[in-house]
Amino acid sequence: MEAITELEKEHRGIEVMLRIIEAVSTRPAHGQEINSEDFNAILEFLSVFVDRCHHGKEEDFLFPALESAGVQRDQGPIGVLLQEHEQGRQLVAELRNGIKNLLSGDKSAAQKIEKAGRDYVALLTSHIDKEENVLFPMAASLLGPDKHEELFEAFEQLEKERIGPGKHEAFHELLHRLEQTYVS
Repeated sequence: MEAITELEKEHRGIEVMLRIIEAVSTRPAHGQEINSEDFNAILEFLSVFVDRCHHGKEEDFLFPALESAGVQRDQGPIGVLLQEHEQGRQLVAELRNGIKNLLSGDKSAAQKIEKAGRDYVALLTSHIDKEENVLFPMAASLLGPDKHEELFEAFEQLEKERIGPGKHEAFHELLHRLEQTYVS
C-alpha cells in the first residue's frame, strides 16, 4: 500500500499547484503583471513533477500491474486516465505557448492562458478524484503486498532517474513559496 500512499501524497502537492494555477493564470486577463520566472517554475513543475514523475509512475508501473491483474486498458479506467494524461499535456503546451506569446507582446494570449489554466485545473481535479475513488481502491484490492512493495521500489527508482536527487524537495519548497505569494 506504500505505493498508493505515495501517489496520494503527490496528489496533495498537485492540488496545491492547482490552486496556484487558478490564481496565476487569471492575472494577465485582469491586467496584472505575471512573473515569468514563477510561471516558468509552474510549467517545470507540471512537466517534470506531474507528468514525468507522477504520471510516469502510473503509466510505466501501476497501469501495467493492473492490466496484469485483469483490468482492461481500453474499456476501463486505465484508458480514461491515459486519455486525460494526454489532455493535460496538451493544456500544459497551451499554457507554455500562451506565456511565450504574452511575453512577446501578444495581449490576446492573456485569455488563452486563463482558459488553459481553468481547463487544466478542472481536468486534474476530476482526474485525481477518479484515481482516488476508483483506481486506487481497485489497486488496493487486486494487487497483493508483494506487488505493492515492488511498485514502491520502482517508483523510488523512477524518481531518482527522472527528476534527480533533491528535486522532489525543491518542488515542495517551490509549492510553499508560490502558495504564499499567490494564494495566501
